Amino acid sequence: MVSDKLYYLAYDFNMKCLSVLLLAFCLIGNHGYGQSANTTEKTIPAYCKMRLASLRLEGNTKTRSQVILREIGIKEGDSIVIDSLPALIFQNKLRLFNLQLFNEVDQQTDTTGSEIVWRIKVKERWYILPSMTLQFADRNLNTWWVEQNHELQRASIGVTITDKNFRGRLESLAVTAQLGYTQKLAMNYMRPYLNKGLTHGLGLNLSVAQSRQTYYATNADKLVFTGGYNGPVVMRQMEGGLSYLYRPAYATRHMLQLSYKDFWVSDTVLRLNPAYYDAGSKRARFFELSYRYELNKVDNWNYSLKGEKVVLQGVVRKGIEGLDVQSFVNVEAGAFRRLTPKWYADLILRGRLMLPERQPYYFRSGLGTQTDYVRGYEYYVIDGGNYGLLRFDLKREIFNNTYHSHVKYFTAMPLRLYPKLFADAGYISSPEPGSSKLSNQWLYSVGVGLDVVTFYDIKLRFEFAYNHLSKNGLFFHTNSE
Repeated sequence: MVSDKLYYLAYDFNMKCLSVLLLAFCLIGNHGYGQSANTTEKTIPAYCKMRLASLRLEGNTKTRSQVILREIGIKEGDSIVIDSLPALIFQNKLRLFNLQLFNEVDQQTDTTGSEIVWRIKVKERWYILPSMTLQFADRNLNTWWVEQNHELQRASIGVTITDKNFRGRLESLAVTAQLGYTQKLAMNYMRPYLNKGLTHGLGLNLSVAQSRQTYYATNADKLVFTGGYNGPVVMRQMEGGLSYLYRPAYATRHMLQLSYKDFWVSDTVLRLNPAYYDAGSKRARFFELSYRYELNKVDNWNYSLKGEKVVLQGVVRKGIEGLDVQSFVNVEAGAFRRLTPKWYADLILRGRLMLPERQPYYFRSGLGTQTDYVRGYEYYVIDGGNYGLLRFDLKREIFNNTYHSHVKYFTAMPLRLYPKLFADAGYISSPEPGSSKLSNQWLYSVGVGLDVVTFYDIKLRFEFAYNHLSKNGLFFHTNSE
């Protein structure tokens, strides 16, 4: 959005503060127990098949029934091996939770003769979420706190109204207005189901943003800024795009997106870095065509413990002004394993291949942005073209509980804690390293951490890392690995 290089760390105060208050409230009330993932498939004898005579849905007051039926792996008239019922029940629970529409999913099966009656009862979330966000102009909380002296002028305050289940069809509609360091207006809409088979969807996004301060160069793997908090606008970005979604199976997604983007910087930025855009231009206008493929076979899309995931993305940019041609391929592959009932391990690979590798300054951001960074190097931005990143985690579940209340939309609050050991390695190549001390060499780190997972997809990561520069630090993140 405002920058491909800066990772804007967002805090949803309404949701996160509310979660803490609800936790305190629920701790003194009734509480249940966490969902277990120990159901395993058994050897299935052929003679135990029964017919699913009825599939009944309850509790979906807003969500359309076809949205639920699209996710689960059964339908009326199916023949079901009776010994496979526990595995099917567990699978359906995970799939419905992955919709991120429900706080609770309860299932009951009754057998009569050779027939089964299957009941699925859900408790819906609060779908319309008006929230205030506090965003910092830096890549993470640590950079803002340590290197920018936690200046509040580097913060932006915004209000976003999101309907995550618009019209009950899993449509998502979000409108954002933001003031402060970066002023922004944005609208995003996604309709995942257009046809009766619920396999095709369309999306639309529009945004405009501006700021009185922005980075203009990278010096010794640190961003250098220009502009004043109360001065003239030095950066403005507008973009709009249409996307097409094709989902032929539960775990498979294809997305094709065509966007037009128009970026502008002031004469000051151009004077400080004539190569900010191409050919000494202070404006970059270009079309962007991207294709994304996802094969997602993990147990939980929000915080994965078991399964595999592969994401491939190809992007081609054709410039009208300030950019010639840029193309790159991003890859992400993850394997998640349960070693024992409480121990888990995962291995995640991310990488990028860019052509041509020499690009204007703004378009060659590499490691240190968004989710692509070697843990322990959060204070650094390393520009370049091609890079690879490998992450390993060994974690243990020490707490898994679900607290219940009588507050509508917050009837169940899961809380899970995972202390962990981790190790990362990464490499980025740069044909123009300049003052960089970290490009064209291996980066690696080790550390310990704690992951906190709770309701409404909130994740908190506390990590203490030691890197190959013999530097260490405690880092905080709100996304997954």
